[in-house]
Amino acid sequence: MIARGVSARYADCLRGDARARIDVAAARAQHAAYVAAVRAAGVRVDVLPADDASPDACFLEDTAVITGAHALATRPGAPSRRAEVEPVAAELARALTVHRMEAPATLDGGDVLRIDARLFVGLSSRTTAEGADALARVAALDGLQVIRVAVRGGLHLKSACSLASASLLVYDPGVMGDEELVPFRASGVELLPVAEPAGANVLALGPVVIVSAAAPRSAEALRAKGLDVRVVDVGEFHKGDGALTCLSLRVPRAGHWST
Repeated sequence: MIARGVSARYADCLRGDARARIDVAAARAQHAAYVAAVRAAGVRVDVLPADDASPDACFLEDTAVITGAHALATRPGAPSRRAEVEPVAAELARALTVHRMEAPATLDGGDVLRIDARLFVGLSSRTTAEGADALARVAALDGLQVIRVAVRGGLHLKSACSLASASLLVYDPGVMGDEELVPFRASGVELLPVAEPAGANVLALGPVVIVSAAAPRSAEALRAKGLDVRVVDVGEFHKGDGALTCLSLRVPRAGHWST
């Protein structure tokens, strides 16, 4: 797994609620706890240096999509974030074949959710149809299929749904109704509505699932499903419209499952 340090300018990050006051020191402490929780689950984490010129750089999930032996370095939908991509691409190029998205396509990795050999790509304010097409070309090299879905609320697709295990999808019923859930039902996963919006974005690590401290009822629902739930406070990242998956890129070993 790859993570990236928190910028000294993180308080200037893009966010829907500009009034939300961000404490950079607290964010750095929460980020360290996040990395520690992932490592405690048995996952190696490499942390790239912070980029103090890029307030949003800790949300590195948006800068690349890994499909297997290949990866796509994205072109984020927010122009101010495009300088974040190259350091992540360079890191991935150490082990993967990296392809680069070209204008006018845009895509944020937070809009991409993998279920088996399918990549569900949310068409959002950050991700365009051209971006989905660019990803489809790279995904095909690793035998993956892209399925486009509409994002009707929230910043990204994974703001509203994510995998808690290889066979269980959690989702925010305030954003995703019957129409939005049709393609996910067709994939064969179990669907679990969660009580808090923050509970819709969880980080699945094999039998372990990390859940935000802002979603205690969601954590209990996942424990009831038999999962090993670990709770981490990422409140300062919620203020920046981020969540658990946003803070890392998962690099699965060959033949292993990953979100």
